[in-house]
Amino acid sequence: MNEFLIKYNRPGPRYTSYPPATFFAPEYNVAHYKKSLELSNTENPQNISIYIHIPFCERLCHFCGCNTGIAKSKDHIGRYVKALIQEIKTVTPFLDTKRPVTQIHWGGGTPNAIPFDFIVEIMDTIKANFRLHPDAEIAMECSPAHLRFGDIEILGKNGFNRISLGIQDFHREVLDAVNRLPSMIPLKELFPHIRKNGFKSINLDLMYGLPKQNMEIFKDSIRQAIELGPERLVTFSYAHIPWFNKAMTRLEKFGLPTTEEKFHLFEMAYQTLTSNGYVPIGLDHYAKPEDDLSIAVREKKLHRNFQGYCTRATTGQVYAFGASGISQLWNAYSQNIKNYLEYIDAIESTGFAVERGYQLTREDTICREAINAIMCNGYLNFDEMAVQFGISNKELKQVVQYTPDKMAEFVEDGLVSIEGESLHVSPVGMLVVRNIAMAFDPKLEVKQGMYSKTI
Repeated sequence: MNEFLIKYNRPGPRYTSYPPATFFAPEYNVAHYKKSLELSNTENPQNISIYIHIPFCERLCHFCGCNTGIAKSKDHIGRYVKALIQEIKTVTPFLDTKRPVTQIHWGGGTPNAIPFDFIVEIMDTIKANFRLHPDAEIAMECSPAHLRFGDIEILGKNGFNRISLGIQDFHREVLDAVNRLPSMIPLKELFPHIRKNGFKSINLDLMYGLPKQNMEIFKDSIRQAIELGPERLVTFSYAHIPWFNKAMTRLEKFGLPTTEEKFHLFEMAYQTLTSNGYVPIGLDHYAKPEDDLSIAVREKKLHRNFQGYCTRATTGQVYAFGASGISQLWNAYSQNIKNYLEYIDAIESTGFAVERGYQLTREDTICREAINAIMCNGYLNFDEMAVQFGISNKELKQVVQYTPDKMAEFVEDGLVSIEGESLHVSPVGMLVVRNIAMAFDPKLEVKQGMYSKTI
């Protein structure tokens, strides 16, 4: 297994979007975004996903690559929240609000780092301006280091039904090394309280490849996670990219696991979780067999956006609000200004804060669909996808620049099988699915420092 993983551990896009965010450019501006919003009303999917970005944390973890900063005074945060609400009210008139909202996701930063009366105010604004589907998935990423019983109760009363807890590791020596605090409330007490307040799903985030981690420590973290029984669990690979975040250099003094040691941690987690009933989802996610994601995988209806894996039923076109937020529409990507102070100034001035974006061509949308099918479901049928876009099988293959020789190495290693016009990725192949997806990317260009390695 190690030789196989080392062979395919090459730099490549994560494909949370296609084309990747490296293609976003400032030529895409507010005027383009307004047109994209209007177009999105008549494009698929018809339902709406909303992303809320909160760029604040109580403290900064040294492993983090997110757009965030230390939360300051309540007045300071209040100005940001006021701007975010103004952005919602500015964008809403461009949208057909008869379309149902089936997904709301809060990320950051640490959304639970801000006063909860602001969270209620933002949710009230969403409810006043959009039509929420009765089964809408409403989720928040939370740091358990700052999560109280009362916070859970407020979230439950305001419609939240999914929560993601960033544990990263259960051991204090690892958390101290990365400047992260453990859960304020023992998780064995927190889990029952979350479920009692109407949450139907709990996700735990773990990370491997951190300083002070070894096989014994990470294996114990996996064991503790399984005992808690979350519906979903993620094992992120720590990507050491100090050119992106200088704080990551502080981890080097502790020493980081070698590539081979990371492979062992990954393999252990995969085998332990799957042997305990969890279904592997895409790259690094796991879910219980009865979870929506597991059902979507079985039905080949799994989807993915910047917020993570999701189902086709709940995922709509994504309209993002807040600093650095990326709207993922059928026809375009639009990213807001990353610096939250500059974001506030822009919103207060014009109601919009577009910094860069990308207008998709028809060829881009075809490639996006093909890569998404590979990345999420490990399956691609050329005939079926050709019908979807109203083109011939031959035209589809020309657009994605598919040739059998691109699959030869994967077929030889047992990662891919081809039956007629169907391509199937094996369970082992899903461990290196980014590599396989790269074969369907006509725009692929890997430069030093552009992408993390695929494993």
